Amino acid sequence: MKQLRILLLLTLVLLIQPAFAADDHSLITPDIQNYIGYGAIVFVLLLFIIVMLVLLKTFKVLTRIILKSEGYTDEQIALEMKPAKAEKKPKGEVWNKLLSLRPLAEEKDLVMEHQYDGIQELDNPIPSWFMYLFYATIIFAVSYILIYHVFGGQLQYDEYKTEIVQADAAKKNYLSKQANRVDENTVKLVSDPAVIAAGQVIFKQTCSACHGDKAQGNVGPNLTDDYWLHGGKISDLFKTIKYGVLAKGMPTWEKQLSPKQISDVANYVKTLHGTNPPGAKEPQGTKETEAGDKPALKQLTASVNK
Repeated sequence: MKQLRILLLLTLVLLIQPAFAADDHSLITPDIQNYIGYGAIVFVLLLFIIVMLVLLKTFKVLTRIILKSEGYTDEQIALEMKPAKAEKKPKGEVWNKLLSLRPLAEEKDLVMEHQYDGIQELDNPIPSWFMYLFYATIIFAVSYILIYHVFGGQLQYDEYKTEIVQADAAKKNYLSKQANRVDENTVKLVSDPAVIAAGQVIFKQTCSACHGDKAQGNVGPNLTDDYWLHGGKISDLFKTIKYGVLAKGMPTWEKQLSPKQISDVANYVKTLHGTNPPGAKEPQGTKETEAGDKPALKQLTASVNK
């Protein structure tokens, strides 16, 4: 009972000590609280085990008293309290059954008639587990041939090619999702022909009316020279296309075009730098260099504008 009182006292301290804490300084540190909690749990478990042992001992004593009252002798009570254990089978018998072997006592009955140089052979059967395994391999072989060589199942190389196609499709799906997350802060200058071609199609559909079919300038400014009204870097172009310049008649395209499409158009415009199309509009804005934002390859530019 003394230990139980100590446990209750510790629990009470843990419950009331936060009320006496001031300025976040507790009477007992968190580490000590953990140790006390663990100790309490261990103590309760030990107490539970002790109670179970006491109950078991009590049941045994009661059983002896009841049997004694019914006229059992001490020897009979001992036999009742400790029943005889079942005899274990010899290890050799278990091993023989596992391997389908006959015991050594029957060895004479298993000796085969023929012998050589005094060496005799026993007629022990093949273990049943080995035969089951052998039959399973035959079933597996027949099934494999039927599935992969008769009914057209995919062999390793064909399965590899299928997985490559699936991986490419998953990669394209991932890249398409990633491309639509681009904005004016993450857009990058690329020279992928597919990107440039996609940007050229969008430019002709949406931008050529104001900037000309070769970006030479019409209502809008010339996009092929060194002069820019709102910046000539890829991030500036993305921002201008996305948000527009309503004061000068440039509409916003973020509702009509996806982020990837805006990026494609901006990259296409960058390839037009220095193409000098006929009838180009006079320069407008501020001259900028390409020091921090190199244009796409000249060979790509030439191939796009053919």
